[in-house]
Amino acid sequence: MHKLIWWQKSLVGVAIGTLLFLYVPVAILILFSFNDSPVTSFPLSGFTWGWYEKVFSNQALLQALVNSLLVAISATALTIVIGVPAALALDRYPFIGKQLFKNTILLPLSLPGIVTGIAMLNFYKQIGLPQSLGAVVIGHATALVGIVVGQVLARLEKVNRNLAEASSDLGATGVETFLHVTLPNIRSAIIGSALLCFTLSFDEIPVTYFLTGRDVTLPMYIYSTLRRGITPEINAIGALIVVASLALILSSVSLLRQKQ
Repeated sequence: MHKLIWWQKSLVGVAIGTLLFLYVPVAILILFSFNDSPVTSFPLSGFTWGWYEKVFSNQALLQALVNSLLVAISATALTIVIGVPAALALDRYPFIGKQLFKNTILLPLSLPGIVTGIAMLNFYKQIGLPQSLGAVVIGHATALVGIVVGQVLARLEKVNRNLAEASSDLGATGVETFLHVTLPNIRSAIIGSALLCFTLSFDEIPVTYFLTGRDVTLPMYIYSTLRRGITPEINAIGALIVVASLALILSSVSLLRQKQ
């Protein structure tokens, strides 16, 4: 009994230590974003909003942020448009090469980003597609569509198929059955996979590096800036991203609870 209690306390200690290891750096980043000193080191010299003012007056940084948002939103929308029908087809219809199709969709998730980026760059050159934010959107959607397919397909496998059959027996069309029966059951999977795709697309660097032209996304801007060292301005934009991400997560959780 004493050994069991000791193991439980040990596991709790490991869990707490892991959480601290993950989130203390985030807290320090936010703390330094308010430090009235260009040097990111302790002790803190004072409180200031100046670094946030510099963020909102830095046109290059703001343009990079806009580019990242446009790419992430467009890529996420494209993955949903492609991924949800693909998952429905895989769930409902048998066809030759079905397992191969599944594995092919999931393959980009297992490949290193640099390999995916080089492969896409070579392919785009062959078909005459220039490097641009549009090419980045297609590249991100291609790499991330497997997330939507996997999440939605896993949820569809848990849905009672008799519900769709009963809907058809009651005279509902295929579209009505999807909107009123299937969609409510897979809605949380779609929202969850969309949030994950948005997050991964927003901070993606390897694929973006090979496919973008002159346009710079926020991760690439931050990466190029870090070559000169960490600045409080970077801490400030990082803190804003953390707050926005937290608000997005809380909003999605609240939305899912209201829909249940």
